[in-house]
Amino acid sequence: MAGKVDTEKDGAIGWIIFDHQERRNAISVDMWRQIPAAVEAFAKDAEVRVVVMRGAGEVAFVAGADISEFSSSRSGDSVMQYDADSAQAFLALKSFEKPLIAMIHGFCIGGGVAIALTADLRYCSEDATFAVPAARLGLGYHTSGIEALIHVVGFSRAKEIFFTARRFSATEAHDMGLANGVFGAEKLEECVRATAEKIAGNAPLTVRSVKLSVAELEKPESLRSYNAVNESIAACFTSEDYLEGVSAFLQKRKPSFKGK
Repeated sequence: MAGKVDTEKDGAIGWIIFDHQERRNAISVDMWRQIPAAVEAFAKDAEVRVVVMRGAGEVAFVAGADISEFSSSRSGDSVMQYDADSAQAFLALKSFEKPLIAMIHGFCIGGGVAIALTADLRYCSEDATFAVPAARLGLGYHTSGIEALIHVVGFSRAKEIFFTARRFSATEAHDMGLANGVFGAEKLEECVRATAEKIAGNAPLTVRSVKLSVAELEKPESLRSYNAVNESIAACFTSEDYLEGVSAFLQKRKPSFKGK
């Protein structure tokens, strides 16, 4: 098996770790197939309130798809199966109801950028390097992947990234909205963990409702499910957490939310 997707749990924080270090954590076919199970495990775990994605080691977040497999996995009859496997992985990440954070260090290339775009928040180290080199490989890029980039950086930036296939820095990523924050390499995990812990300490039903609302607002208005959004809002107001939040505020203490 080429590479693996590990999961770890640290209190209310779940970790998805892309581990294929001999290939700079490039995503192999096996790894695409492991992603949905990793996401599902955290989705079902009520103790986990936020998940962080990272690359194993110190060199890369994800340096794209594993090009060494392309001759066998992305040619001829195998192309459709590869597309199906990667599509299932992206669907699992995009439909995850809990907050998802990408902690990016080193190389974040091609498929690495696509994976990072599924996250709600993206934080990177100062040494992070980004690129989408599809035009240098002659690859066709699915509309869904281009649309995800457009949602974050806009039409003109998306064209520049794809047309030039050039590498760009963490500072540029932050300037274009691809990264929420940039930190020194030695501080990245500490800062991401602090953010994850802050999110985990907030009311889960409220956080999920907001994530759902944002997801619906990204769709064309004719496709938005306002009923689902309104139901999620109503669930907040009828929850035990709402009573706890108000009580804690009046008593000037830290709330203890249960997610119900």
